[in-house]
Amino acid sequence: MTQFPKTVMLLGSGELGKEVAIAAQRLGCHVIACDRYADAPAMQVADQAEVLAMTDTDALLATVRRHRPDVVIPEIEALALSALAELEQDGITVIPTARATAVTMNRDRIRDLAAGELALRTARFAYAASAEELRAEATALGWPVVVKPVMSSSGKGQSVVDGPDGLNQAWEAAMAGARGTSPRVIVEEFLRFDLEITLLTIRQHNGETLFCAPIGHEQENGDYQCSWQPAELSSEQLHQAQAMARTVTQNLGGVGLFGVEFFLCGDEVIFSELSPRPHDTGLVTLISQNLSEFELHLRAVLGLPIPSITTADAAASRVILAQNQMDAVSYTGVDTALQEPDTQLLLFGKPTARPGRRMGVALAKGEHLAEARAKADRAAACVQVIQR
Repeated sequence: MTQFPKTVMLLGSGELGKEVAIAAQRLGCHVIACDRYADAPAMQVADQAEVLAMTDTDALLATVRRHRPDVVIPEIEALALSALAELEQDGITVIPTARATAVTMNRDRIRDLAAGELALRTARFAYAASAEELRAEATALGWPVVVKPVMSSSGKGQSVVDGPDGLNQAWEAAMAGARGTSPRVIVEEFLRFDLEITLLTIRQHNGETLFCAPIGHEQENGDYQCSWQPAELSSEQLHQAQAMARTVTQNLGGVGLFGVEFFLCGDEVIFSELSPRPHDTGLVTLISQNLSEFELHLRAVLGLPIPSITTADAAASRVILAQNQMDAVSYTGVDTALQEPDTQLLLFGKPTARPGRRMGVALAKGEHLAEARAKADRAAACVQVIQR
């Protein structure tokens, strides 16, 4: 029988980490939130907080070893990966595994695994280590192409290029938006897809893989703007997506929730990317499901049962973005936004703002998807981020 409380350490304390911390504390856990800056969202609800350079191997090892948590849950991608592998050798559980975290934070490693070893259908792609190589590979793929750093997050450094004249700018953007020092990009065919989806996939200690209802989403410059659940898929499309998600998460191993992204092109389902943690598009599950993606993640991580996952008829989310640079923030329009029934707001508590930074999200339920999406859009539009 599992004994509580458990000590949970979060590596990354943004808005997703904040919801993981809340879910963990509801189960009586002691939560330690770590990030590179003070007063990050998860730190505001955690029992303890640590500020450190997350990419500094020695600092990360020292912090984790000092606290000796039962589980370490990476919530961001910019981490010292060698430290995670060393911690596993010390007997500390890294979620889902140190290998899974390393593979998925590098676009080249997860793409090579999916397209090569696992033979999953992906967009056609190539790698380039210079602007000259990029020009040759992009020309071979055909226009337009998508150029991305092999290491980045939230769409940083990503460009859609319509022809040769845009490649130098795309290369510079990729280098500026990349994490780490690798001068390498991935260039891939531009898919004219019908829909992007996230399939939240849960691996449990008992080996049974569970799935949430698929989530449709829209992105802008590689960053999530809105999502809705359930997305409309045919039974064959859903079967394809579940089979591919099961295959790749089984290879990565470990336990917890994975956000697996796909493109739908006609009847074809094409693997895109994977995050070994709760997904930003899955914020909608805070209003749409009996168990949110964060609660599902914690139950899987801690070996607790998940008897059933039920989903509302229609639910949606819309992000609330900052428009300006601010060193301290306030919000207006919250009262107006919450006048609509079956609507919630999450204001993340980020201490500063910059143009395009995600500061909150509006959530809504409705009788059908069009109603839910319209309600979430209206609520989000009411909220303004202002200088405090």
